[in-house]
Amino acid sequence: MNILLPFGTVVLNIASVALLVSLIWRLPLAKWVGRYALMLGFLLSLSAVLGSLYYSEIIGFEPCVLCWWQRIAIYPLLVLFTVALISKDRGVFRYVLPFSVITAILAVYQSYIQWGGNPLIPCGTAVSCTKLYVYEFGYITIPTMSLSIAFAMILLWWANKANESRHS
Repeated sequence: MNILLPFGTVVLNIASVALLVSLIWRLPLAKWVGRYALMLGFLLSLSAVLGSLYYSEIIGFEPCVLCWWQRIAIYPLLVLFTVALISKDRGVFRYVLPFSVITAILAVYQSYIQWGGNPLIPCGTAVSCTKLYVYEFGYITIPTMSLSIAFAMILLWWANKANESRHS
């Protein structure tokens, strides 16, 4: 299982690049993703929550302060997408975007300090924000996984917005 989450992150990274290209050039993939954005957002948020809980509650990795803040920003997405999926409310993306941007900023900052950057603010005393619990494929860490989810959510927002503008 510990290799499955990093492998899934690589797959998500490849899919995100494909979606980004599709959105820029208005290729059919963007239209398909826009049509299924609610379900994809639900599945992404579910995987983020389950992956996070797997690492902390099953494997026993203690989250640092930055990890907690990323959780605080990303956990509500599961509730938002669940309600939106049930009610078919595509307007949920306007609420998802700020959470995703906050998560992305925190994940980029944590990746920066994990790669040796000088911390701008101190990070907790119990668990260091620079601790690498996971390091796979030469770049996948827990903050990279978080950033990948956040970036994919931002792309889902864009795909949904593009899909809405086609139907208005």
